[in-house]
Amino acid sequence: MKKNIMLSMLLSGFLLVGCVEVLKQLPIKQILESSSNTGSGLSNDEIISGLKEALVVGATNSTALTSKKDGFNLNPSIRIPFPPEAVKVKNAVEKIGLSSQVNDFEHSLNRAAEEASKKALPIFKNAILAMSISDGIAILRGSNNAATEYLKTKTQNALVSEFSPVVKNAIQTVEVTKYWNPLATAYNTTTLFSGESQVNPNLDQYVTQKALDGLFHLIAQEELKIRENPAARVSDILRKVFGSK
Repeated sequence: MKKNIMLSMLLSGFLLVGCVEVLKQLPIKQILESSSNTGSGLSNDEIISGLKEALVVGATNSTALTSKKDGFNLNPSIRIPFPPEAVKVKNAVEKIGLSSQVNDFEHSLNRAAEEASKKALPIFKNAILAMSISDGIAILRGSNNAATEYLKTKTQNALVSEFSPVVKNAIQTVEVTKYWNPLATAYNTTTLFSGESQVNPNLDQYVTQKALDGLFHLIAQEELKIRENPAARVSDILRKVFGSK
C-alpha cells in the first residue's frame, strides 16, 4: 500500500512538472482526436498545409478584389472615407462649394489603396509561411475568423512597416496630395482669423492602415466561406482539413 501511495505521488509530481513538455511533443493528430470531431485523422503536415492554403486563398482572392479599379472605392464595407481628424476641413470646404473636390480627394485615397494592394500578396504569403504547429491547433479549433486574426496579430506591425513605402509610392502615383492641398489651403484661408488650428493629416499612415483594414476584412470573409461553404474549398487539402471539423 505504501509503495502504491509513493508511486502515485511520484507520478503526480512528474505530471505536474513535465506536463507542458509532454504536451509539446504530442502530435497535433493525437491532441485533436482527443476532442470531439476536430481535425480527427489528420496529420500535422496536412493541418498546417490546409490552414496555410486557406490563408493564401483568402489573401489571393482579397488582393485580387481590392487591387482592381474601384475595389475599395465602390465597396462600402472597406471604402476609405475622408480622414476623421480632418473632417472639419471637409465640412468647411463643402460650405464654400468644394464638394466635387472633396469627392475627388476621397477617390484618390481609395485609388492609392487599390494601387498598393497590387503589392500586398507576396507580403501576406511570406507571413503565412511562419505558421507554427501550435498556431495551427488554435486556428483549427478557433472561431470563424481565427486564421485571419492569427495573420493580423502575427504580422500587423511588419505589414505596416513593409506596406508603408508601397502606399507612399501609390499616393504619389495617383497624386493624392494634388487633391488634398487645395482643400487644406481653402480651409486654412477660411479659418485664418478664427483661431482654428491648421490641419495636415498623415495621409501615408491613414491610407496604409485603412488599406490593411480593408484587406483583413475581406480575408475574414474568405475564411468564413472556406469554413462554412464546401464549394469554397477549392483543393483536396482544404476539403480534407475543413471538411473534418
